[in-house]
Amino acid sequence: MDVKIEPSWKEILNEEFGKPYFSNLTSIIRDEYKKHRIFPEGKNIFNAFNLCPFNQVKVVIIGQDPYHGPGQAHGLCFSVKDGIDFPPSLKNIFKEINNDLGIPVPQSGDLTRWAVQGVLLLNATLTVRAHQAGSHQGKGWEIFTDEVIRLLSEKRSNLVFLLWGAYAQRKGAVIDKTKHLVLESVHPSPLSATRGFFGNHHFSKTNQYLLSNEIKPINW
Repeated sequence: MDVKIEPSWKEILNEEFGKPYFSNLTSIIRDEYKKHRIFPEGKNIFNAFNLCPFNQVKVVIIGQDPYHGPGQAHGLCFSVKDGIDFPPSLKNIFKEINNDLGIPVPQSGDLTRWAVQGVLLLNATLTVRAHQAGSHQGKGWEIFTDEVIRLLSEKRSNLVFLLWGAYAQRKGAVIDKTKHLVLESVHPSPLSATRGFFGNHHFSKTNQYLLSNEIKPINW
């Protein structure tokens, strides 16, 4: 199957694209785009991969599924395009970065600036129906993104995985902690942020680890 994705990812995931579940997933998602309003736009489904080639990944942040409101999702977990109000979890992420590193809260919620530095902003499910959270769960995306995480763990070294909330932590169970730094806390949503997301210092810890391995840190 000819999947339009960044060349290094296309090579490493080529076997996955040939599996029956992925062919079935592709049929389902194409049909969904024809019949319903789906986010993100089709051209942005693999945006996280296109902006962050396999061998340039330094940090992996795992989200659940894309934002389901108009104009929000553009293929990067937690990120919204310019001009869109910050969702609550993104507000809390910026608040923790400010607390942790003293970096002012930015004007833009577009995290492309992280992606091009080597932060893979990976949702477990890459598409969603408008206004229907979780509507594309259980259709095959999770199998695909589990394999992405497994391949990163197996074939790369000294990555930082940020696992916020129980869902991300379950998904990250496959990560080899002898080769990578895995940082876990509660999710940044308003329901849980005060129970351990604020004060987790994940952003400074990430940069300390990268520097200790002679890797250029992230400008958060």
